[in-house]
Amino acid sequence: MDQQRRPVEETIGERDLTQWRTPAGRALARVVARTSSWTAATWLLVATVLACFVGIVGLTAAATETYEAVVEGGGVAALDHPVLDLAVQHRTPTLAHALTAFTDIGGPVGMPILSLALVVLASWAWRSWSPAVLTTLAAAGSLAMTVVGKQLIGRVRPPLVDAVPPFETSPSFPSGHTLNTTVVVGVLTYLLLTRLRRRRTRILAVVLACCWIVAMGLSRVILGHHWLTDVVTGWLLGLAWVLALVLCHRLWLTVRRHRRSTTAHPPSVSVSASASASASAS
Repeated sequence: MDQQRRPVEETIGERDLTQWRTPAGRALARVVARTSSWTAATWLLVATVLACFVGIVGLTAAATETYEAVVEGGGVAALDHPVLDLAVQHRTPTLAHALTAFTDIGGPVGMPILSLALVVLASWAWRSWSPAVLTTLAAAGSLAMTVVGKQLIGRVRPPLVDAVPPFETSPSFPSGHTLNTTVVVGVLTYLLLTRLRRRRTRILAVVLACCWIVAMGLSRVILGHHWLTDVVTGWLLGLAWVLALVLCHRLWLTVRRHRRSTTAHPPSVSVSASASASASAS
């Protein structure tokens, strides 16, 4: 290759820095060339671990701040009793019946069934494992946060006299229906956005998903099964977990493209050429 056509920083004068004259140099060049693919995967692992660490810190901080507000009776927690009283005053038997049917979708039975159906449909239609993998990670994380949060904080639910049957006895904080719905619907909506080509359609999908998530959370308050603070925490934790999963997915896509590019255009380490040059020089 002519020196003027070589990329910048690959030469020093007439010396080609990509040519290796010693056996040790040629061996090192071969190792680097062969491990270039998993080096990207290693960086993905490091980035994912850091992202998860930051996510955990953020989730813990959000949950701690909300719980402190609950204990001190300030912030959003100051609205818990007034909002519940307002919901009870305006609740009708017809509304309660409709919201009970709706909230069952986000429960421990309805949400797994709905998620499985949507994941199977998406995986089959898109010929991709991404919906199954991401939704599994999303559900596992949201379930773990729900269980740990309820066990650590153990907040009592609103009085049964203000609730609509069937009553629930598990701890109130955070709202599992809200958290799980936010995570599963959020992840599936993100995957759907990657397939939609029209901007209006993408906006519509986001609006519908947000309406579903907000309605699920508010239904828990209107039915008297959760305090407003429980629902707000479910939204915050769910959104943070969705953002962490989206970040990990984008990193994976980046590494996959890098590997495709490396396979299509493998890095050229001219070991043989350098050997020939060394032989001719000697």
